[in-house]
Amino acid sequence: MTTQLAGDGSNELHRLATHKAMLRLIPLMCAIYFMSYLDRTNVSLAKARLAVDLGISASAYGLGAGIFFLGYALLEVPSNLAAHRFGPRRWIARIAVTWGALSAAMMFVTGEWSFYIIRVLLGVAEAGLFPALMYMVTLWFAPKDRSVAVGWIYTAPALALVIGNPLGAAFMQMDGLAGLHGWQWLFLLEGLPTVVVGVVLWFKLPEKPADARWLSNDEARVLEARAVPDAAHARIFSQDWVAALKQPATILIGLIYFLNQVAFVGLVFFTPAMIQQMHVKSSLMVGVLSSSVGIGFLLGVLVLPRIHRRVTNDCVYLGVLTAGLVVSAIAFISSTHLLAQLALFVATAFFAGGVLPLYWAIAMKRLHGIQAAAGLALINTIGLIGGFVGPYLFGLAESASGKSAAGFSVVVAASVLGLILVPLLAKAIRSESRAAASLNELRLNIEP
Repeated sequence: MTTQLAGDGSNELHRLATHKAMLRLIPLMCAIYFMSYLDRTNVSLAKARLAVDLGISASAYGLGAGIFFLGYALLEVPSNLAAHRFGPRRWIARIAVTWGALSAAMMFVTGEWSFYIIRVLLGVAEAGLFPALMYMVTLWFAPKDRSVAVGWIYTAPALALVIGNPLGAAFMQMDGLAGLHGWQWLFLLEGLPTVVVGVVLWFKLPEKPADARWLSNDEARVLEARAVPDAAHARIFSQDWVAALKQPATILIGLIYFLNQVAFVGLVFFTPAMIQQMHVKSSLMVGVLSSSVGIGFLLGVLVLPRIHRRVTNDCVYLGVLTAGLVVSAIAFISSTHLLAQLALFVATAFFAGGVLPLYWAIAMKRLHGIQAAAGLALINTIGLIGGFVGPYLFGLAESASGKSAAGFSVVVAASVLGLILVPLLAKAIRSESRAAASLNELRLNIEP
């Protein structure tokens, strides 16, 4: 049956099944990732009030904002192995409920140490969410469709920035209601809905095509067949998950992702502060203008993965996008006009956020089964450390210069280093492809 489904006559069936999976599965995955990004970044809107109400300095805020990613990174690989063991549906729902509760608990912060502790616990609770979503993509979608699927998933954090900043700013206007600060309402009203989403996912999220009631048997089979085109090849490379952690291409993708996150996460957490220093007084207007980063991010993940479908050389495309990030960041540093800077917020986020699906599409071509669970988690772990380093460096830059916009020098430095690593990644991919071809040829020669 698998051979029949793999033939040319199954292309239309696969196209329709993929379209159906995109419509039914992606919105559920987007919902949880939307809440994830909303809950991890809403602290940026509370930065100024945390300084006034609790005495949390810019450098302490940068440490607390970034330390979330340390807790997250420590448990990425074991958490995603648990997702492989227990099933992504159960594990993602568990993650959502625990981190939603902890996000709401941010309202009880009283100073720097409680701020640090809850941010670490929040990262621990959320560990494994994104690689579990990426692992699900490898179970459902053919390699040619994955960058688009991941691009749709990345619309969730982009929309969280576009919608979340104005929404969070509106919650901040509730200051004094029921004796709570505005930032306490912010954490409470954005944390509890995550628990609800987690419960919904427990009942509604199918783990693999065979579990989806809205797919016919033939549709489920063709999705699974195309998701892993060569099952025998996949078994050879999937038996030892530790091997995935040693592959040079996996490590290099992780390092490039790390540098991207240094730049992009720092930008996300410090954009409201930069807007405030542009003499924007209204907290609501700060939230609205800060959504410029989300707009650029959203445009990037909608446009760039679709161009990637027509690109034959992944690393050349990756290099072009990374160079675009360098240019836009340098242009921001050189600009002094408010409207130009807002446009460059959009451009910088377009490249920094729009490139993200490409990292995962490159990695997914080389990882299958439990190796995908482990390798994708390792890449995300390395990237998450960048999510810690970025806000911390942005905080140090602001403390040293007195200007939040000084963080753009961090964007330039990180992006240049990432650009230098792209040719090394291309070389590692070529070497691994030759080794895989040799091993596959050896397998064909020894099999009866």
